[in-house]
Amino acid sequence: MNGFRADTMADQTGRKVLITGANSGLGFQASLAFARKGADVTLACRNVDRGGAALAAIVEATGTTNCRVLELDLGSLESIRRFAAGWTGPLDVMVNNAGLMATLRATTTDGFEQQLGINHLGHFALNGLLLPALREAQAARVVVVSSIAHKRGMINFDDLMSQSKYRRWRAYCQSKIANLYFAMEFARRLEVRGEQIVVAAAHPGLANTRLSANMGRDPMARLTNAFMTLMAQPEQAGVLPVLYAATAADVQGGEFFGPNGPGESRGEVAMVAPAARVADLAVADRLWQVSEQLTEVTFPNLPTLVSN
Repeated sequence: MNGFRADTMADQTGRKVLITGANSGLGFQASLAFARKGADVTLACRNVDRGGAALAAIVEATGTTNCRVLELDLGSLESIRRFAAGWTGPLDVMVNNAGLMATLRATTTDGFEQQLGINHLGHFALNGLLLPALREAQAARVVVVSSIAHKRGMINFDDLMSQSKYRRWRAYCQSKIANLYFAMEFARRLEVRGEQIVVAAAHPGLANTRLSANMGRDPMARLTNAFMTLMAQPEQAGVLPVLYAATAADVQGGEFFGPNGPGESRGEVAMVAPAARVADLAVADRLWQVSEQLTEVTFPNLPTLVSN
């Protein structure tokens, strides 16, 4: 996989691709790359005006007529259900990309701590509701975008919404390890059922995606923004593990991709290892059950795996 670049992706003509948070950062770069390869791309964005500006840039760069913007607020289960209900036909590639990083404490429309609510629970619900569309495709691919910050994350079931004590980075790391627990458990359940849908995960290393712009204006936020500007690789490089996970023929369920450089911060695309605790099947199963209860979304005809 060394040497992989966006322009070396296989042709994607005829494939229907859904990318969340597609108006900027990794989501925009992924949308642009898929459009250049002929895919039918849906940019799922909370802010449709920003999504429209992103779409205009993609059309100008590629000349595509097969891309569109649809409104999707991952902080609202009502919006997620409305989006899923409006989807028709098969879904070949789903990139779960949208997210927040280390924001001041706030809650979603449904009362979830917003980093866990948007980064994990919103995508969990969306995948469950769109599973029938993924099954309609011949060889669907799902990519869950996590972060190297997951290595510092733990699921605190006693205070999942960080109500008793909120620390922005701890909440972010929890949401990012939740992404990996979800991706790996989703892959396992599909494999047990013998389905052809491949679920993989990816992280961009340190990528200057402007995600830190949502952190606010306090000293920590300014320091993080300055660090990312100076040290992070461009988003065009950060998106490569995501694109590889979404398109490469050799990707298998449960694999995780990121840069191969020091600390996985930059470098060529490589298979990387998640934190060892991601292999804890009991935590993965419990998080899945809690996520179903909180979102009131179940994944049709997927088996429940009993963890020891």
